[in-house]
Amino acid sequence: MKINYKITGTPNSPVLVFSNSLGADMGMWEELIPFLLPYFRVLQYDTRGHGGSEVAESPYTIDILGNDIIDLLNQLNIKKVYFCGLSMGGLIGQWLGIYHPNRILKLIISNTDAKIGTFEHWNDRINAVNKDGMQAIVEGTMERWFTDDFRKNNPNKISEIKAVFVKNNVLGYANCCAAVRDADFRADLHKISAETLIITGNEDVVTNVAQAEELLKNILNAQLKILPARHLSSTELPELYAEILIHFIVGESTFERGMHVRRTVLGNAHVDKATEKINAFTGDFQNFISNYAWGEIWTRPGLDKPTRSCITLAMLIALNRKDEFKMHVRAAVNNGLKAEEIKEIIMHSALYCGLPAANEALHSAEEILNEL
Repeated sequence: MKINYKITGTPNSPVLVFSNSLGADMGMWEELIPFLLPYFRVLQYDTRGHGGSEVAESPYTIDILGNDIIDLLNQLNIKKVYFCGLSMGGLIGQWLGIYHPNRILKLIISNTDAKIGTFEHWNDRINAVNKDGMQAIVEGTMERWFTDDFRKNNPNKISEIKAVFVKNNVLGYANCCAAVRDADFRADLHKISAETLIITGNEDVVTNVAQAEELLKNILNAQLKILPARHLSSTELPELYAEILIHFIVGESTFERGMHVRRTVLGNAHVDKATEKINAFTGDFQNFISNYAWGEIWTRPGLDKPTRSCITLAMLIALNRKDEFKMHVRAAVNNGLKAEEIKEIIMHSALYCGLPAANEALHSAEEILNEL
């Protein structure tokens, strides 16, 4: 089974997987990604039967959809992930939490339930799309997905989402409807051991607040966040939604976030060495670095981490800060830069910083790259 996916972010960052709602595709998460890339390597994929993924003939089950993501993680050699799924994706997340807890670092299940809808409801929807196509249910879906205000104030966005929805392969959509129809994890929620965040919208009529509270009651280590939204809360409130994920996975304080990014960029060994030497004299400076440099600047969404590495290397060449330059050569490799790219930064710096500075940087970079 060919699963369409996209992975972005720096190789030294932990992986956050996004699983789409029924009728959407991996593009539904796109507005969140810039806020998350300072912290994570983000893996988006189209659920079987959706987007660019293949469509199989027979009806699907959540077991099949869950095994698709396990196969994808194995293909990419990713051992453990943070997982966020919305609606149908939330059912897949529950399945992973129950049957593959060793692959989940933390679990986010959004706008979902252990049992969504009734057999009659899903069979009616399957019959409707088989008879009249996706266009037959698109307007009702938009009303369930988004608040009145969002639909009124974002007509272009709604048009884009409608276009994605009606483009769905009818067979793939109907087969996923069957998977959601038949899924029922009410008796198994206690088996989820991963720390879990449940998200819902206060106007969500598909998977409402009462259902989210029932999930909270039955999952051992869970917390609940209610947003002013309907069913596709991540699309209505992308920046807030991303902030909630960062808060849950990384931490609330600037220091926690800074230490997370500092470790992904510089590596655990370097940060451990720096922090174990903290004393009364150096403590304030180390806190300043973690809070300000890493927690406030490196976490800004306006530039990605490879670009920040390029800028940092160039400035350190100009300032002739040899030790810091060496440290940031390692960081640049952690951020995905190749030796050829680092060489080009040094070559370019020769024009604007001078040959002696570039020559010094070339030897320093070669020393570190040879070590690596």
